[in-house]
Amino acid sequence: MINIAVIGAGYVGLTTASCFASMGHRVVCADIDQDRIAALNEGQVPIVEAGLSELVRSGLEGGLLTFVVGAAAAVADCEFAYLCVPTPQGPDGSADLSYIRSVAAEIGPLLPTEAVVVNKSTVPVGSTRVVEEVLGRDDIKVVSNPEFLREGSAVHDFLNPDRVVIGSADQAAAFRVASLFDPLRAHLLITDPASAETIKYASNAFLAAKVSFVNAIANVCEAVGADVSDVIMGMSYDRRIGSEFMKPGPGFGGSCFPKDTTALIRIAEDAGYDFGLLRGVIEVNVAQFERVVEKVEAAAGGSVDGITIAAWGLAFKARTDDLRMSPALEVIGRLRARGARVQAYDPAVGPRPADHALDGIEVCADAYGACDGAAVLVVLTEWDDFRRADFTKVADLLTRPLRVVDARNLLDPAEMRRYGFQYTGIGR
Repeated sequence: MINIAVIGAGYVGLTTASCFASMGHRVVCADIDQDRIAALNEGQVPIVEAGLSELVRSGLEGGLLTFVVGAAAAVADCEFAYLCVPTPQGPDGSADLSYIRSVAAEIGPLLPTEAVVVNKSTVPVGSTRVVEEVLGRDDIKVVSNPEFLREGSAVHDFLNPDRVVIGSADQAAAFRVASLFDPLRAHLLITDPASAETIKYASNAFLAAKVSFVNAIANVCEAVGADVSDVIMGMSYDRRIGSEFMKPGPGFGGSCFPKDTTALIRIAEDAGYDFGLLRGVIEVNVAQFERVVEKVEAAAGGSVDGITIAAWGLAFKARTDDLRMSPALEVIGRLRARGARVQAYDPAVGPRPADHALDGIEVCADAYGACDGAAVLVVLTEWDDFRRADFTKVADLLTRPLRVVDARNLLDPAEMRRYGFQYTGIGR
């Protein structure tokens, strides 16, 4: 049993803490949000993440997981201190390390001798040195152990990783961190800190590039009369390409891809390299938001001014309630800017009066309420619930003619036409 401190109880920190506890380690997880810590100690998990609530409750009941307010209260007896704090995008596109610096300054004098500090947050190249300098302790080693967790399957990804990446200038410290993951029998890569930090950014940038590429191919398919579903299937049988992240949609979003692609461009610029390819990925993504809006406008007869639109989906992807940088909200915002009234529903997102991201959107209690009196239905998040909807009921609620813009290619075009809908997809 190893004593681990996890600083930060957000998506990454909470998953890291609960999973380590499930592996038999004693974990103290800290956050500055007192209300969140009080709720977590009662077993109440404030985010939607498959399997996370069960792990948190199990850890609490078994005495292996504790939640405390403040980093100082977590590190007194730790052998490892995982930093899982936010690294938001700064005004210049770079990652803001102020939270990392603040936590390092707080725990530096309190860490036990020979403890290892682990950067789990997504941080720019050179951040291990930054943390070492702030800690000011020769006996404390700093190791990079980037996370590769997908929201909606974060617990599964932690316990069944494709690979574990560890970056350290000290081999002994690297192997100490590696030993934490022995039970997972994962592919292990031990490298230098700069390479480990770059691997995280490069991975997210490559996945974002796949999303933008397939959206661009969908646009080509529309232009030449091809079906993007068949094109993708033909491509994905090639083992060099595969099928992951090959689904057309309204563009990528969330807390990672937009921030990390921009940060990698800035990292490259600071090092003297013009990453034009990645800038193009971002430009294609922004253009895709506008393309979906134009499809809704066309379905509405050329303008959405004064028109009620039903939006299915608010979260940036299914199986999460995360609204950060959501493509759904980006599209909705552009529709509202053109005069549309938007009624929206998401299975994981109810009304949030304190969340300004939902300002001006009528958040409905169910999918049918969002359709009541709307002229166009637009599908923006790929929830399976929407595929299983009663479209006879939907048809009764929408105005005529029946029009649906399926920005996720979630619905069956032939089936929708049998219900009497004018169907518009992406690349179909």
